[in-house]
Amino acid sequence: MVTLPKVLIEELEKKARELGVSISELLFSIVAKSSDPNFEAGKYLDGALELLEQARQELIKGNLRQASEKVWGSCALTLKAHALFKKGKRIESHKELWVYKNEVARELGEWVKTVFRQADSMHKNFYENLATKEDIEDVLREIEKLVKTISDHLRKSE
Repeated sequence: MVTLPKVLIEELEKKARELGVSISELLFSIVAKSSDPNFEAGKYLDGALELLEQARQELIKGNLRQASEKVWGSCALTLKAHALFKKGKRIESHKELWVYKNEVARELGEWVKTVFRQADSMHKNFYENLATKEDIEDVLREIEKLVKTISDHLRKSE
């Protein structure tokens, strides 16, 4: 477990808000910038899977806000992995994710747009705390499908 000074956490939160991303996404981007894009894409997918597991644990604890943010983060990291692997492109903002999800949908199917919008509602839930446990569980299952589909698709492209 890493403990950070409060001032650093506040700065990370501020920067993440400016970019429209979670702190996890921001830190992944910072760490991964010096890596090979294919290696980095794999790390993003690993992070996406880890966030899904963390979301499950947060659901067990009843922390719906944290669970929903981790579901969103998993979706975002998965799309970032796809962009890096397929295009060598780094997605840096929430807006870029909204645009890029359409490219992924053209490749994998329109269902990707729906899943992305569901995940985005989880990001909003982190701030508004309106979703039910069942809502979060439903979206978690959809994001698991997205992570698996993109992971399998990228492996076939290697």
